[in-house]
Amino acid sequence: MQLTQLQREFINHFQGNFPLEGRPFQKIADQLGSTEGSIIDIVNKLKQDRLISRFGPLYDAARIGGGLTLAAMTVPEDRYQMVTETVNCYREVAHNYRREHKLNMWFVLATELPEDLQEVISSIEKTTGLTVFNFPKQQEFYIGLWLHLSSDGKHSTVPVPDQVQNPVMDLGYDYNLDDTDRKLISVTQAGFPVEPSPYRNIADSLDLTQDDVLQRLGNMLYSGVIRRIGAVPNHYRLGLTANGMTVWDIPDNKIEQLGKLIGQLDFVSHCYQRPRNLPVWPYNLFAMVHGHNEDEVKDKVKKIEALLAKNCSSYETLFSSAILKKTGLRLAA
Repeated sequence: MQLTQLQREFINHFQGNFPLEGRPFQKIADQLGSTEGSIIDIVNKLKQDRLISRFGPLYDAARIGGGLTLAAMTVPEDRYQMVTETVNCYREVAHNYRREHKLNMWFVLATELPEDLQEVISSIEKTTGLTVFNFPKQQEFYIGLWLHLSSDGKHSTVPVPDQVQNPVMDLGYDYNLDDTDRKLISVTQAGFPVEPSPYRNIADSLDLTQDDVLQRLGNMLYSGVIRRIGAVPNHYRLGLTANGMTVWDIPDNKIEQLGKLIGQLDFVSHCYQRPRNLPVWPYNLFAMVHGHNEDEVKDKVKKIEALLAKNCSSYETLFSSAILKKTGLRLAA
């Protein structure tokens, strides 16, 4: 789908950095040389065409105090559809992908409390009769899927801009969420209203002042409860249809050094240490790579392999072949 120059500029600049002020779309319009109404129309059109999946804050489940993990199962082909429907019925399942591997179903679990994760895993095992392998995050080396859209359609992933990644967030800042914050998270986790004064709309729904909403969102952004605020592009609809989860067997005493190295690559959107699960799973470093096709992803994987060299005993690339479910973190009101 061909995007206009203004649509591309909007997505390129505002996957984060959405203004925390009374008329945020007017502020964006001033920066892009447009009008408030045109920017609002652009956001609504991008949502309607599913080129952005939503518009608003990206919350960090762990910073909220919730539980988050990656899980996988080996699902027999003759039961795959039924098991997919069963797993997707759990509201704690945020994302679910089919991947080409013996472990052929991979899903993200997000719960209100960390201790709830095992309860959900046990319930899925009991309901499906299948083993769930749990791969919680042990270290985060990088997370930041940011797309750059070009006029020739050769869109690419790039590092999150410094002005979004660095000065806003202070992970040492201790901000304790209260009940009002949690209500604010509940009404904004699916996105902001797309209108001239979205924060006033949110404030009215919670019987707060607009200034209180802006202050609370600013505190959550500064403390890392919110990773960033802006458009969430649908990279599949925008042409980056190949999604390779690369997994690597790295010596434990070198995982931090090498994880940071791989996380700095401009084509890696997520990079984590997760536990091995022997004998089924020998890998402890996960790095997500996106591309227009599998060959492009494989070329990028070769660059990772060259960097790791003799430090890697083995690796695999698990391509996603179907999106089974994709929602965001959802807290109860």
